[in-house]
Order: sequence, then structure tokens, then C-alpha cells
Amino acid sequence: MERIAILGSGTMGHSIALSFALADIDVKVYGVNDGDIAKAKEELAKNLSSLHTHELITQTQKDEIQQKIQFSTLLENVVDQASFIIEAVPEKLAIKHEVYKKLNKLVTKDVVLASNTSGFKLQQLTAAYDYPNNFVITHFWNPAHLIPLVEIVKNDSTNEETVERTKKVLNESGKKPITINKEIQGFIGNRLQFAMFREAQHLLDAGVASKEDIDAAVSYSVGRRYSSIGPLMTADLGGLDTFSAIADYLFEDLNNDGKASDTLADLVDNGNLGYKTGHGFYDWSENEQLQDAIKKRDATLIHFLKEDKKY
Repeated sequence: MERIAILGSGTMGHSIALSFALADIDVKVYGVNDGDIAKAKEELAKNLSSLHTHELITQTQKDEIQQKIQFSTLLENVVDQASFIIEAVPEKLAIKHEVYKKLNKLVTKDVVLASNTSGFKLQQLTAAYDYPNNFVITHFWNPAHLIPLVEIVKNDSTNEETVERTKKVLNESGKKPITINKEIQGFIGNRLQFAMFREAQHLLDAGVASKEDIDAAVSYSVGRRYSSIGPLMTADLGGLDTFSAIADYLFEDLNNDGKASDTLADLVDNGNLGYKTGHGFYDWSENEQLQDAIKKRDATLIHFLKEDKKY
């Protein structure tokens, strides 16, 4: 079994660590300072309590899982003996390169390094790393401990053994890895997500419906369907002749803007960035509303995790 180390204790880092701990895999996590680690432990405790509340784990398991995650502010202690490292530091290339340059002095070529980046290409990342053949992207989705998908991205320089090791460790941790053979901006998940987001922005700006009804149209239709089958299988089950006919007249009318909508741009320009500033498309000034939304989202994701375990 691979010896796992995670670099970064933020939103994604501690959640990825929990994914491994839930699968009975020990993991070490690097945090920049004691404050970051304290926050990570607090969030970890909340996530474990939520899993316990929803009967996904017992109280005994809750305590055992917590013990499987070790935190440290010393990078050398975290990566010592590690055979598989997941980098989950902030999405700034300079910060990532700084970490990779440190790793060059601490790890051997046999170690797999996987970046959780959601935007950078492999060639950009490996420019600062001595062992590019053993470098892949593993794009986890937030919250990482509740969403099974992990996108593995490789390029022509990537060793196939590295890809197979990555698949194996992700499968062992209960994830659903997919492999992207051709580097493409946004990978697969974000391209599909933002295609829908672009159309949702257009419908809102055009006054077709309220933001609540646009969101409901997804949550209570394709959102339910896509939880079990994807868009291509949906088309097969619906009849390709029907989908082809609809595509022929609807595609021409779909939004194809090459930038953010006016409403989204105005919100950002005015500092309204969503929950983190208290206002976005929705009003998040009341913390209770934010917590309710997160609880509802997590409860739904936990429901599907329980369903996954049946198969």
C-alpha cells in the first residue's frame, strides 16, 4: 500500500485526507503554520460529526478515523517515507513551484507527485520538478470526502506505471477515478459544469426565470438523473433520434458567449463574491442560511455515498 502525504491543510487538503482515513488509510498532512492546522482540525471534526449524524460511521470509527490523520508544519516530516504525495496548496503557480523545488531535495524519483490543481497544465507544473515522468494531476471535487470523482490528467511524458499507481490508490480510497488522456482546459467536469453555468447566466440575464427557479430546474430534473447516469447514456435511453432532432434546432439557440454574463461581472466588480462576502446571486448575510445550504448539500451527497456502498 502507498504511504500517503498531503501538502496543504486547507479546504481541499484536510477533506482529501479524510477520504483516505475513511478508507482505513493512514495519511500525513502538511500545514503552513499552527493556525492553519488548528482550523483544519476544527473542520475535520465538523465533517466527522456530520458523517456520524448521518450514520455513515459509528462513534468508535469517528475516533479511529481522526487518529489516522497526522498534521505537521515540518514538510520533511510529512514527506519522509511517503511514496505518494498529493499537493493541495493554493492555486498560484509560484507557490506550487516553491513547494516542488523543496520536494526535489526531499524525495526520490520513485515517489508519485499528484497535484490537485483545477486549472494548470502538467507542463506548467513540472517545470519546477525534477521527476516530471512521475507527476500527474488528481483533481478532487469539493467536498473531497463526499464527492467520489477524481480526474486523473496525464500527458505524453507521464509514465503509465504512475497512472496505474494513481488509479490503484484512488480506488483503494473509495474514489471513482477517470483518466483524461488529452490535456484540455478545465478537464471534463468543469467543462460540463461551466457549459450549464453559462446557459444559466444567460437565462437569468434574459429574465426567463428567477435564480431560484433556474436552480430548481437543475436540482429537480437533470440533477436527479445525472446522479446515476451521465448525459451520453441519458441520450441513449431517451433515443438518439430524439436527441439529434432536438440538438439540430436547440443548439443554435443556446448561449455561446465567450465571457461571464453582465450580472456575474457586475457582482464581481462590486465585490459580491458569494458566501465569502455575504452576497452573490443569493444573500448570504445570515450565517444560518449558509449553514443550512451546506447541510442540505452534504446530506444529499451522503445519501448517494450510502447508495454507492450498496453496489
